[in-house]
Amino acid sequence: MDPAHDHNPRAFGVSNRMVLGIAIPMTLGLITVPLVGIVDMAVIGQLGSAALMGGIAVGSSLFDIVASSFNFLRMGTTGLTAQALGAGDHVSERAVAYRALMIALVLGLVTVLIGPFVVPWALTAMGGSSAVNEAARTYLLIRLYAMPFSLANYAIFGWLFGLGKSRQGMVLLILQNSINVVLSMWFVLGLGLGVAGAAFGSIAAEVVATLVGLGMMAHHLRRDWRVPLPRLFHREAFARFLAVNSDIFIRSMVMLFTFTLFTALSARQTDDILAANELLMKFFMFGGFFLDGIATAAEQLGGRAIGARYRPAFEQTVRLTLRWGLGLGLGLSLIMLLLGPAIIDALTTAPEVRALSRVYLFWVAMTPLIATIAFQLDGIYVGATWSSTMRNVSILATSVFFVVQYLAMPSLGNHGLWLGLLCFLAARGISLGLMLPKHMARAFA
Repeated sequence: MDPAHDHNPRAFGVSNRMVLGIAIPMTLGLITVPLVGIVDMAVIGQLGSAALMGGIAVGSSLFDIVASSFNFLRMGTTGLTAQALGAGDHVSERAVAYRALMIALVLGLVTVLIGPFVVPWALTAMGGSSAVNEAARTYLLIRLYAMPFSLANYAIFGWLFGLGKSRQGMVLLILQNSINVVLSMWFVLGLGLGVAGAAFGSIAAEVVATLVGLGMMAHHLRRDWRVPLPRLFHREAFARFLAVNSDIFIRSMVMLFTFTLFTALSARQTDDILAANELLMKFFMFGGFFLDGIATAAEQLGGRAIGARYRPAFEQTVRLTLRWGLGLGLGLSLIMLLLGPAIIDALTTAPEVRALSRVYLFWVAMTPLIATIAFQLDGIYVGATWSSTMRNVSILATSVFFVVQYLAMPSLGNHGLWLGLLCFLAARGISLGLMLPKHMARAFA
C-alpha cells in the first residue's frame, strides 16, 4: 500500500476493474447514441434520395452546433461533481446539479425563441443545394423544441457520470435512444412523415429521458436533497462553475466549427459526396462514442483523485485509461476496415453514395486509432477541470485542420478534406499530452 494512504483519509486505488466498471456500462449506453443518426440515415436512405440524406446530415449537424455547443453542461458538471465526491462534500455535489439544471432551463428556452431566426442564415452559410436545405429546414424547425430537454439531459448525465453511476447512465441512454430509433422508424416509414418524422422521434425521446433522469436523481437524493441558498449561490463556487463551463463552451464551439466546416466543405462539392461523407461520419461518431466510455472513466476517476488530492490514483487513472483506449481504438479501426463495405450497403440504396463511401472508407477507419489519445486525455482534463488548456488546444487543432484542408483539397479533393480531419485529431492528442506533466505538478504540489 502506498504510504500516502496513511496521511490522506480520502486516498483510494485505481484498478482495471474500476476503469472497466465505469467504461463498459457507459460504452454500452453511449454506442446507442450514433445508432440514432445511423438509423435516421438508413431510414431516409430507403427513400433513395441523396438530397434527403444530405438534408438529414446538414440538419443534424446544425442541431449539434446548437445543442452540443452546450455540452459544457455535461462536462463541467461531471468534473465538478467528481471533485466534490473525492473531497467528501455532499452538499457541493447537490449544488453542482442544481446550478446545471437552472442554467440548462434558461439556455434551452432562449434557444427555442431565437432558433427560428437563425436557421435560414445557418442553412445559407452551409452552402447546400436547395433540395438539401429545404429538408434540413423542416428537420431543424421541429427539433428545436427539444432544446430545453436536451440541455437538462446534459446536466443529468453529467451529474450521474461525476458520481460514477455508470449503470444508471447506461439505462438512461439506452432508453432515450431506443425510443428515438423506434419512433423515427414509425414516423418516417410507417406514417410517411419524412424528415419531420425523424425530428418528432427525437423530441419524444428527449422528453422521456428528462423525466426518467429527474426520477433517478430524486431516488439517489431521497430525503437528503437540500442545499442552503447561500451555498447554492455562493459567489466563488458559482463563478468557478461559470468559468469552467465558459472555457468548455468555447472549446466545444471551436470543435463543432471544425466538424461543421467539414460538412460545409462536403456540401460544396456534390450532393453525393456530402451524403457519402456524412454516412462515413456515422462510423466516426460510433467509434467516438465507443471510446467515450473510457474517457468517462478518466473523467470520474481523475476528477475524484483531484478532489481527494491523491496523485497516485490520478497517475494510475492516466495509465490504465490510455492502455484500454489504445486497444479499443486499434480494434475499432480493424472492424471498420473489414465490415465497412457491408455496413455501407445496409445504410443506403443509392449506388453513387455506396461507391463514394467505399473510396473514402480508409480515412474514417483510421480515426479511432488516431483519436484515442485525444479522447482519453480530454476525459482527464474534464475531470481535473483544466478547462482553459482544453480551450486553447482546440483552437490550435482547428487551425491545423483549416491549414491542412486548405492546402490539400485543391490537389487531393475530398481525400484532402479527410486528411485535414485526421491532422485535427492528432494535434489535439499530442498537445494535451505535452501539457499534462505541468498540470500534474501544479495540481499535486
